Amino acid sequence: MEENKIELKTIGDLLGLSFFIPSYQRGYRWTERQVIDLLNDIDNFKPSNEEWYCLQPLVVKKKGEEIWEVIDGQQRLTTIFLIIHYFNEMWIGKQKISEPQISYQTRFGSYDFLKKMTVSEEDVVIVNETNIDYWHISVAYSTINEWVKKKGNFDNNEFQSKFKERTKVIWYETDTSQDAVEIFTRINMGKIPLTNAELIKALFLNSSNFKSPLTNDEEKIRLKQLEIATEWDSIEYSLHNDEFWLFINENENDKETRIEFIFELVVGESPRDDKDYIFREYYKKFNEHTERKITILWKEIKRYFQTMQDWFDDRELYHKIGYLVTFGDSINEIIKESLTSDKSSFIHYIDSKIEKQLSNLILDDLEYEDKYKDTIRKVLLLHNIQTMLNNKKENSRFPFNRYKREKWDIEHIQAIAEQKPKSDQHKKDWLIEVQEFIYDENLKNEIERYTNEDDFESLFNKILKKFSDDGRIDINDISNLVLLDEGTNRSYKNAIFPVKRKVIIEKEKAGTFVPLCTKNVFMKYYSSKIDQMSFWGEFDRNEYLKDIKRVINHYLTNQNS
Repeated sequence: MEENKIELKTIGDLLGLSFFIPSYQRGYRWTERQVIDLLNDIDNFKPSNEEWYCLQPLVVKKKGEEIWEVIDGQQRLTTIFLIIHYFNEMWIGKQKISEPQISYQTRFGSYDFLKKMTVSEEDVVIVNETNIDYWHISVAYSTINEWVKKKGNFDNNEFQSKFKERTKVIWYETDTSQDAVEIFTRINMGKIPLTNAELIKALFLNSSNFKSPLTNDEEKIRLKQLEIATEWDSIEYSLHNDEFWLFINENENDKETRIEFIFELVVGESPRDDKDYIFREYYKKFNEHTERKITILWKEIKRYFQTMQDWFDDRELYHKIGYLVTFGDSINEIIKESLTSDKSSFIHYIDSKIEKQLSNLILDDLEYEDKYKDTIRKVLLLHNIQTMLNNKKENSRFPFNRYKREKWDIEHIQAIAEQKPKSDQHKKDWLIEVQEFIYDENLKNEIERYTNEDDFESLFNKILKKFSDDGRIDINDISNLVLLDEGTNRSYKNAIFPVKRKVIIEKEKAGTFVPLCTKNVFMKYYSSKIDQMSFWGEFDRNEYLKDIKRVINHYLTNQNS
């Protein structure tokens, strides 16, 4: 059986080829915006050295001796034809460029209509409305004409040169034994996503890349292909473990083919918004397609993956690197340092990066304000993960995947005045909820007598003061803040301390992850005085803040203890 082949072809390589558009393809439907975007991209492209502008894949299958059946990409192909045809009609005169030949299985007049597209003496394109395909083709051709007119001093020769010689399509030639309709269906259902990774996979598995004057053993080549394919699948499978995936990614980064992330790390970021940059970089690497070169390239991918897997399996590195990635540190920089350092030097490097995240921070200055929220999140998360790390006998791990997916937030431990309920129903529900924990008969009677006409704010503040030993209800510093997932946070934002503790216990019983330090707060583990479990007072706040300072102190500079 033949194999799929992949290469890059310039637009010039397509000129004069014959293409067949089968009946399962829909008609031409590119919008004006899509046509303009393509023209702008090519016009703005500034090629240097061997750079080129890359179009999305053209998936084809050989049909007879000289004809290519187009399985995917006919919209781009038709637009390419229209641009070439426009050059021919407007500038070139008798020495016309060869145009691709396109035949349509069920739209017999479409190619003739394409060939007849022209600009009238009034410098306009007549939009044909006899059928929907002709209408879209006419609009696209008119869009090309209007785009050129707006350019004013349009350099046709420069544009043509970039279009024909420096614009390439990813030519993906499928095995002739495969059913074209099945391939088309699978592509359009997303089951063959021709992503950078899938295209690079085709490069790695092309048997011609393993052949050399010294090695032409078909069985050896087959075994090498099988080895790479098996290892590829194993890496992809591991990356689909969300605990691992969201440990190495700052956010969801929802790639269909996740191994592409490793290719991105290896080649670096695109110098511009170029979705095919990674594939093109690997295509350049494969120009020297010796078996030794391919083995080296594949070992590099495995080394990057194994490095991250080693971090994941190491409890200290898992927590510390997970923390850094969560707050935007470049995993690319981290992995490059890891590949050139011994473990002790690498851990020192990681610790210094955490210190940098919290440089010149004074914990006592942190207030619940927008300008401090990111810093507070960093402090609270670090307090959680370092508390877990400090317990050497514990094997539990902080779930970065849940932290990122459940949109965790900062929550006040003791409710504050500005968090009072808004609606009448919410006010009544809130009063019913707190009654269970009110033992002052006068206050209990006041709650029972409450109506919508009464002064709720006064009653609300009175109740909050009951659950604070110092009577404060405006505590916004970090000693009154914890991390909690957004769903739980919303469900009890303005509840009193004992109600919050009750909700947290119920949530944890139901399977909700509660951060260790959040749980410690509501269980009063930081307080040596636990004679009063109903409020979060000044002593509790001071003890909690002391623990935060003690646990993360070695990461802080200029910190008052």
